[in-house]
Amino acid sequence: MAAWSDGRRDDPTPCREQDRGRFEVTQRDGRARLGRLHTEHGVLETPALLPVVNPNIRTVEPRVMWDKYGIQALITNSYIMWKHDDLREVAQRDGVHGLLDFPGVIMTDSGTFQSYVYGDVEVGVDEIVAFQRSIGVDIATMLDVFTRPDMNASEVERAVRETEARAKQSLEAAEGTMLNGPIQGGVFRELRHISAQLMGAHDFAVHPIGGIVPVMEQQRYKEYAKIMMATLPLLPPDRPVHMFGCGHPMLFPMSIALGADLFDSAAYALFARDGRLLTPWGTERIDDLVDWPLLMPCVAGCTPAEVRAMEAEAKEGLLATYNLEVTLAELARCKQAVRDGRIWQLAEQRSHQHPALREAFLWLTTPPTFERTARPKKFYTDRDAARDIDRDQGMWEDAWDWVVWSQQTPRSGGVMWGGDDTFSRPHIAKARRNLQMRWTHEGDVSHAVVFHGIRGPFRERINEVLEWLSTHHPSLEPMILTPLGLVPASLEDLNPFAHLDAPPWVLRHQPEAVRIERALQRLGMTNLPFATVDVAGDGMKQRLAEALASLRLDNDVHAPLTPEQRDAARRRLRMKQAVAKQTVLLNTSHATARSVVEGASFVVNREGRVKNINDAEGEHLFSPRLRDGGMSLATAGAKALYAHRTEPLPTDLPRTEWWGHVGQGPAVVVVDDDAEPFVRKGRNVFHGFALACDPWLTPGEACLIANAKGDLLGHGVAQCTSTELANLRKGIAVKTRGGLSR
Repeated sequence: MAAWSDGRRDDPTPCREQDRGRFEVTQRDGRARLGRLHTEHGVLETPALLPVVNPNIRTVEPRVMWDKYGIQALITNSYIMWKHDDLREVAQRDGVHGLLDFPGVIMTDSGTFQSYVYGDVEVGVDEIVAFQRSIGVDIATMLDVFTRPDMNASEVERAVRETEARAKQSLEAAEGTMLNGPIQGGVFRELRHISAQLMGAHDFAVHPIGGIVPVMEQQRYKEYAKIMMATLPLLPPDRPVHMFGCGHPMLFPMSIALGADLFDSAAYALFARDGRLLTPWGTERIDDLVDWPLLMPCVAGCTPAEVRAMEAEAKEGLLATYNLEVTLAELARCKQAVRDGRIWQLAEQRSHQHPALREAFLWLTTPPTFERTARPKKFYTDRDAARDIDRDQGMWEDAWDWVVWSQQTPRSGGVMWGGDDTFSRPHIAKARRNLQMRWTHEGDVSHAVVFHGIRGPFRERINEVLEWLSTHHPSLEPMILTPLGLVPASLEDLNPFAHLDAPPWVLRHQPEAVRIERALQRLGMTNLPFATVDVAGDGMKQRLAEALASLRLDNDVHAPLTPEQRDAARRRLRMKQAVAKQTVLLNTSHATARSVVEGASFVVNREGRVKNINDAEGEHLFSPRLRDGGMSLATAGAKALYAHRTEPLPTDLPRTEWWGHVGQGPAVVVVDDDAEPFVRKGRNVFHGFALACDPWLTPGEACLIANAKGDLLGHGVAQCTSTELANLRKGIAVKTRGGLSR
């Protein structure tokens, strides 16, 4: 986002002709994304706020928005201009940019919202689109049929069908002008599905989510979240999603976390007219204030009392500017949160600031229960109340899977404890699913010992006893119980499990046998005898001895190992870790992982941590990462994994994403002949040059790059899902980490 300035800002540079209308993703955090929409009046960086400007009432001048605040786009109403002769004449003579004195991107609405408010829209479907084209808008909007939340399903379905019936003629009337294709459907999940699929099949540039203003006005934020979850997974990912009429900053974090790209609203001006101030937690009234809830630049030199004493017009203008500054600041906060990988945490924090928003967030993050069809009459918790019951049970799990699938894990940085909400963060859910689906124990396991009681890194406390257990009880599986779940000791440094920053009581929570049994079962160890060992404080070895005794196993843990035994144990543990990280992080089968590192050597640092894994010939296979417990793939490792691949080479670009194909190795991306020489030189793979990929391609995971003949060209880190690879036409698809010369 541009820095605020008091000077005049240069006009934007038009995009390249071949890029016009294309959308690229530059950074992401799950479904949240930073992007660039290419237009004739510059490249619009998203997420973006498009302030609504009434051509008759300019509370904040568009030129000020551009020059002072660096606002790259705004939205105005083409129906108002079409209806008023004086505005229409100037707009057709000077263009809408000249009329508004705004050099950036201009989107126009078609009059649909006016039909909802006033019911007096008289313009035709073709006519309003042709008019928008004639005044030079960057993004026009077709005349759709508005759906209200109080309409029944039959009425809404007619609106959905009629809107889609107008799509073709609207696109023809646009004659190449970028066009909005609104998604309607009211509060009906199935009709939102239908609208998204029907409208997504047409060549629109942007998809606004329509019919949400009355939902927001009634603070039905749970319905708002349901509309997003019913719609966004089915829309083409190469088109920005515009939350039509959403401009209150309190909704930005949740909306962006779920994939919204564009926002618009007249709230900054309308609320100012009533003496109301926008904040990230709701609305404040100027009449009630002694101090500013947020001190923004425009009010740094005055108090609320001084503003109340102003003339009405001056007061309205200042409050509108305040609202605009607050809104832009929250948007900037969201964008930085995406860069930092913390957008969901920001949405989580914001959810505590309004009960309706909290209800929506809890609904999003609470899995359904099938144990009862009605809630008990006694008191229940907020999260219990958020669970879907009866008809809605389990209906939304595919949409939640869509959110979780796109998460990057492991990721750098600590995980801040946020109470019960911590367990529901999508990237933590993804990490747990990967572990449960991909990890397998080695050989026959007879028992498990579950260590608990401290924060990571765990190796500093348990490495010595792990060596002893590996020597004397090779069929015993050491596990570590973290607040985020049970993990094998071979993955003791894996983010997020080992990187939780939590209060001491969270770590000191005593393990429950039933939960451990269930966790072991999810990891493929059903009915396995186990014992727990608290590793905090003195006497840890004695507690381990007692635990082993309870399992009727040799428990002389104080007996030292010989140097030969210790060296052999360390090698076994390093091999076990190399296999475990391949299975969980690179999606390899246990057999493949073991074969790849057979005879491997390990390069360790002064603390004894493995830095590099080399094969029997000394070729560099992998590098375990210290910062997140992940493992980077080297070129020799890529070649070895590709040689073990059993799946046929992909031949198309999948249009769906799913969790299958466990153990099939890193996903393969097949590129065309034009990209091949660049990949071999280690250059990135760009969208538009991929011919096929495996459906389990996921952001942040290592992938292999091949040509259509099946030759391995290189390896890298995926920046997108398979669906996104099939749709996006601009931006980086794979960050190449190594190329193979001929």
